[in-house]
Amino acid sequence: MKKTSLVEIKDLFIEYYTNKGILCGKTIIHAVNGVSLDIFKGEILAIAGESGCGKSTLAKAIIQLEPAKSGKILFEGKNTFILNKSELKDFRRHVQMVFQNPYASLNPKMKIFNILKEPLEINSDFSKEKIESTIKEKIRLVGLDESCLELFPHEFSGGQRQRIAIARALMLNPEFILADEPVSALDVSIQAQVINLLKELKEKYNLTIVLITHDMSVIKYLADRVVIMYLGEIVEAGNTNEIFKTPLHPYTKALLSSVPQINNQGKKIILKGDLPSPANLPAGCKFHTRCPYVMEKCKECVPEEKGISHRVKCFLYE
Repeated sequence: MKKTSLVEIKDLFIEYYTNKGILCGKTIIHAVNGVSLDIFKGEILAIAGESGCGKSTLAKAIIQLEPAKSGKILFEGKNTFILNKSELKDFRRHVQMVFQNPYASLNPKMKIFNILKEPLEINSDFSKEKIESTIKEKIRLVGLDESCLELFPHEFSGGQRQRIAIARALMLNPEFILADEPVSALDVSIQAQVINLLKELKEKYNLTIVLITHDMSVIKYLADRVVIMYLGEIVEAGNTNEIFKTPLHPYTKALLSSVPQINNQGKKIILKGDLPSPANLPAGCKFHTRCPYVMEKCKECVPEEKGISHRVKCFLYE
């Protein structure tokens, strides 16, 4: 059965500038470098990599919170970079985001009822009664009692606040949700509850979810497909089972080796050096400065994407 693309990302480049002082001037940060990717309807797609690999920048570009230097992002066939004001408002009804820190994303001076009411007042013509019933429906949907609606964000635990953030994301019945490290700020015991909630919501409403995370164990449990990013590029992509069973890229192998193993099976791969700065990208294959299998051509040439059992960019598979 052919999958239908909800989002199509085509040769996307994102750069931004940082000020290094009067003497040094501005520095260009190469955050996303030529990413092309299809996101299919009804799937959970995980985007993984170290901090600084460009995964959060890519997510923000999809939801129009980050401008692009070049390339296209199509949502249901429409280029989101050229939407007019009315079209952009409609687009944001269909696409919502859940952020890493739920406390920072909830207004501390507003009661939960008013936080959840705000998107409905701005984006719908619902009656007062319809707004109230919708709010109660969504708060129950995420496993919280209606009594919490009269409380403030600081009166909840981190897990409860993330449930409230998810309820807010669901207020307009979106079809696409971006979840940026949604459990990394939570205790381990609470992470599983939020992960299971996302999985249940995806199945109940046929949501399309992009999960931004560095936690490979979360990906293994939750995601249908995985994209591995390094310094703004996709170095490997495929079905979750394929990636975990037969990782091809040396970087992917290193990430997977960090997942805890029963009886300590498997050897942890320690990469040499730190992630290079996106302001000064290495020539050739960007991973060559840390790769245990580096060859001379890796230092000079950029590997092309190969289709082995899944997508990979590495000279080892020529």
